Amino acid sequence: MTDHLRTDIATMLLDRLGDDRPGLLSRTATWTWDEVVRESAARAALAREVRRDGPFHIGVLLENVPDFVFWLGAAALAGATVVGINPTRGTEQLGADIRYTDCQLIVTDAAGFERLRDLDTGLTRDRFLLVDDPEYVRAVREHRCEPEAAGGPDSLLLLLFTSGTTGMSKAVKCSQGRLSRVAYAAVAKFGHIREDVEYCCMPLFHGNAIMALWSPALAVGATVCLTPKFSASQFLPDVRYYGATFFTYVGKALGYLMATPETPEDSDNRLTRGFGTEASTADQAEFRRRFGAELFEGYGSSEGSGMVALDPQSPPGALGRPAHAGVAVVHPDTLTECVRAELDEYGRVRNPDEAIGEMVDKAGALSFEGYYKNDAADAERIRNGWYWTGDLGYIDTGGFLYFAGRKGDWIRVDGENTSALMIERVLRRHPAVIAAAVYGVPDPRSGDQVMAAVEVADPAGFDLLEFAEFLCAQDDLGAKGTPRLLRVSANLPVTGSNKVLKRQLQEQAWRTEDAVYHWSGRGGPEYAALTVGGRSALEAEFAAHGRRRLLGA
Repeated sequence: MTDHLRTDIATMLLDRLGDDRPGLLSRTATWTWDEVVRESAARAALAREVRRDGPFHIGVLLENVPDFVFWLGAAALAGATVVGINPTRGTEQLGADIRYTDCQLIVTDAAGFERLRDLDTGLTRDRFLLVDDPEYVRAVREHRCEPEAAGGPDSLLLLLFTSGTTGMSKAVKCSQGRLSRVAYAAVAKFGHIREDVEYCCMPLFHGNAIMALWSPALAVGATVCLTPKFSASQFLPDVRYYGATFFTYVGKALGYLMATPETPEDSDNRLTRGFGTEASTADQAEFRRRFGAELFEGYGSSEGSGMVALDPQSPPGALGRPAHAGVAVVHPDTLTECVRAELDEYGRVRNPDEAIGEMVDKAGALSFEGYYKNDAADAERIRNGWYWTGDLGYIDTGGFLYFAGRKGDWIRVDGENTSALMIERVLRRHPAVIAAAVYGVPDPRSGDQVMAAVEVADPAGFDLLEFAEFLCAQDDLGAKGTPRLLRVSANLPVTGSNKVLKRQLQEQAWRTEDAVYHWSGRGGPEYAALTVGGRSALEAEFAAHGRRRLLGA
């Protein structure tokens, strides 16, 4: 209940003792909120037995299973920290992540242990708890106890790895106090109520699921229902099975969902709303039409504070209005605020060089709690006393705020800046495109070329001529924004939170086993296959203009 706001997650959990409303559902079991707290307390007692001196960091390498939720609660009650370990990381990266975050204990399953067994984690076998081991089940049962809280507002509850879409992942610190504030803010912003059934299909090792779903559900006593991982084909059956009313998403997941065949029964569900980021306006509109539920497309990060106030009058593509006077879009070099964006009839920015800059929160330094053991990254995030998001944005003449991509998403074409996100929005309109990523690759002569990667169901059957004609017909795609190189894939690489791994695509450029095409544009729109000979000729052009070093290989 929100009539007596709590300042820490541990107290919010203790408030749920005696609450017989379902708190957690899986396909095979149900726990009341009272049982959720008691399961968490048993694990907190088990963890205390193996605690060593120093910060008590508990690495959790699990899919969305009940034990992940119980260990979130256990850490809060024990004053410990959950490190959400991303299972999509490479094997050696997993070991590095565990060492970097100083995990004392790893909670995983047999499959996860097999991945970690021979890695240099700095931990012995007794430091691993396997949730599918009968000995673990027995140990939890033997540690039943009356719940009590050792943690408080200042206790570090989470180390959340950033998605790493454009650079190396960092571990964001989140205290119990901060997460409780985030929870109550989400309740007010997105209308969480006790009667909600909240479908958790985004990974619990990521801030999306914890900050926008689990913690607000805890605040109001709503029901959390789990699926091990997101599946477009399983989404609607799960939503119907649980009677879900709310869910969270990221853009690519929503794109996958919109690529499923439409049926007349799509709207036969209890969903009322969802919250997510980076979905195309077309996918948002299509979801509302097909499933009969509202979407709140927002902006947020594991690091930062709320920067956006929702406004029902927001134009398509806008996030809302700046949440307070300290939210601004500035030129990073001069610290001056950018001019307001002038939009044409298609919503395209007429004055991008003047209007697009980095989004900052001049008061946000107070809410950012830093990265774990990374002072350089802290200093990059907090400059001039402001919190720098690392993201591009603009504010239009009506005062509405828009996201324009990551800081690395500027592509310099013929001396002008082009936003990769703006181009991605155009590509995603094509009915065959499930997901799209746009990024700059070096031009043989100067600046960058625009390269795009699209994910489609059948790359071999993808109609390139029709796609080229589609691009030419888009009035809001200028000549400089038309991708000169096009990668067509059945499965683009993604992070554990289903965001396209643009950094990897950019590093690979045209050196990939996926089909790559080059825009000729002579005598009509056309993409031609970039053959082995064509790639050699392109790289020879770099050498001829003294830019071979930019190829990186």
